[in-house]
Amino acid sequence: MDAGDRPARLTVGVLGSGKVGSALGAALAQAGHRVVAASGVSDNSQRWAADRLGVTPSRPDEVVAAAQLILLTVPDDALPDLVNGLATTGADLNGKLLVHTSGAYGLSVLDPAAKAGALPLALHPVMTFTGRDDDLNKLTGISYGVTAPDVLRPIAEALVIEMGGEPVWIADADRALYHAALAGAANHMVTLIAESSDLLERIGVEHPGRMLGPLLGAALDNVLRLGIAGLTGPVVRGDAGTVRKHVDALILAAPEAADAYIALARLTADRALAAGLLKPEEAERLLDALGGNIWT
Repeated sequence: MDAGDRPARLTVGVLGSGKVGSALGAALAQAGHRVVAASGVSDNSQRWAADRLGVTPSRPDEVVAAAQLILLTVPDDALPDLVNGLATTGADLNGKLLVHTSGAYGLSVLDPAAKAGALPLALHPVMTFTGRDDDLNKLTGISYGVTAPDVLRPIAEALVIEMGGEPVWIADADRALYHAALAGAANHMVTLIAESSDLLERIGVEHPGRMLGPLLGAALDNVLRLGIAGLTGPVVRGDAGTVRKHVDALILAAPEAADAYIALARLTADRALAAGLLKPEEAERLLDALGGNIWT
């Protein structure tokens, strides 16, 4: 395979035909590639291999033997063992594209396979996957965190564009921080909103989502357009008394949520102070209300 050329139509194998693997495999099929084999452990993975990818579930070694491009779409913690297993069991990896979709890992996790002749790529789709039928539609227009050897960059870029995405190049050494930023924003947001919804339900709000939706939509729009300058609320206003009331109420109602509130309020105050949105004397009052130092 000439790594400088746009990839020809490839046979594709999926190791881990779960939520991510079945969606990406289907996207590659829509782009004209041909999914020829897939493996999955769970009942859902095996069902999606049949329903979404149109193949009968196979053993991992059969997937590797059948495909020119192999998607490794397993949980992050399972990825090193999978790669080592492929390399040590003598799977024919020579000249084959080996693509993992982990955000936290870069190319080094693929080193054992690369030494056996595999062509390593890291293509992480910046999207959440739920296993619902609309997962494939979510791929259009999203970013992919891409790490690739220089010689394979054209192939990585072409594959992402073919799946309807935008490649964003991430240095190998930056993968963990890149993924921490994404997970911190998306995953913790879900936890915070679920916690807020529970608290509202506890005081009798019947439809917390209806109440929170417009507020959260505006807040998200503000921060994406304006950054920290889009911050609103009692911390940036320096309303230490209000913040203390929040903490006291949460300590009584949900102590575990109070700890999270205090930590995030300190971070918010720290950023607001650094951006010049909060005066030092206001920060001192907030410090007292939060019961600790906001500076590191």
